[in-house]
Amino acid sequence: MVRLTKIYTRLGDGGETHLGDMSRTSKADARVAAFGDVDETNSAIGVAATHDLPAGIGEKLTRIQNDLFDLGADLCVPDG
Repeated sequence: MVRLTKIYTRLGDGGETHLGDMSRTSKADARVAAFGDVDETNSAIGVAATHDLPAGIGEKLTRIQNDLFDLGADLCVPDG
């Protein structure tokens, strides 16, 4: 098993992160908070989907997860 104890990007943190177009933005940016919210929602839906669900609900959850993934992709690219 590979054990990753330290990972370095050699870019430094500086309170910033890369967006999808490799531009940088503050980690306090509302866009970055939205990434987290979308990811957390998608994760919670994934957990819910592991349970026995009424007919048709699993398919709806899968569709919602795909939409959230697309939303995350859209959020990571600045308007341009």
